[in-house]
Amino acid sequence: MAPTQYKLIFRVPPSHLEVCKQAVFAAGAGAYPGGMYDECCFEVLGMDQFRPTDKSTPFIGKPGQLERVAEYRVETLCVGEDVMRNSVKALRKVHPYEQIVIEVVQLVDIEGSDFY
Repeated sequence: MAPTQYKLIFRVPPSHLEVCKQAVFAAGAGAYPGGMYDECCFEVLGMDQFRPTDKSTPFIGKPGQLERVAEYRVETLCVGEDVMRNSVKALRKVHPYEQIVIEVVQLVDIEGSDFY
């Protein structure tokens, strides 16, 4: 039985894009089954909006002030639950934000299904 596959998605400021990608790649993310490709990801630059409260210590911005900043959204594959969990741990160690946007989506193999 093939290991479960996950899509790891996170947002990161441009200043920390490469260090975050390298951390998750070192944990095994971005490698496709069969060993033919590694360090694979999709990234797109977009705008994020947030307002830090007085309870925060923001990396960017000031408490009470609405911020709009450029961030990358990065998507990469994690083959196996251990790779996914280790990649999230590695990302948390190097990401500059105190509240990180991280999504993990379990992928479903539809080969042989009735989907077109």
